[in-house]
Amino acid sequence: MSDPTIRSVELESAEALRLLGGVSLGRVVFTRQALPTIRPVNHLLVDGDIVIRTHGDAALTRYTGHAGGDGAVVAYEADDIDPLTHLGWSVVVTGYARLVTDLRELARYQALLRSWSTQSMDHAVRIRPDLVTGLRLTAPD
Repeated sequence: MSDPTIRSVELESAEALRLLGGVSLGRVVFTRQALPTIRPVNHLLVDGDIVIRTHGDAALTRYTGHAGGDGAVVAYEADDIDPLTHLGWSVVVTGYARLVTDLRELARYQALLRSWSTQSMDHAVRIRPDLVTGLRLTAPD
C-alpha cells in the first residue's frame, strides 16, 4: 500500500545522473547462468559513465570480459531514501558494461575509487548509460 503523503516525481536524465554521482554506493544487476544477479558496489561517475572496481574471479568481471560488440547489458541502481520519512530519490541506469583494458585508464580508476572490499580489486568495469530513469519521493505541496 502506498503512502498517500508522498508524491513521486520523475527526474530528468541529467538530474538523475547528478544525484547518482553524489553517492558512492549502488547495486549492479547482470545475468549469471541466465538469471538476474545483484551485487552491491561502490562507484564513481566519470564523463557520464559509471565505473566500478571488481576482482578477477568476480562473476561480473567474467560476464563483461566475455561480452562482444557494445558490451554486456547491465542495470545499475542507486538511491538515497530516508528510512523514517521515506523521502528521497532512486535512479536506475540501463546500459552496456565493458571491462576496462587500457592500463592507464585502469590505474586512474584505481587511484580515484577506493574499494571497500578486502579483496584485491585489480579490474574495473565501465557502464555506458543508455536509459536513465529516476524518481524523487517528496512530501505533497
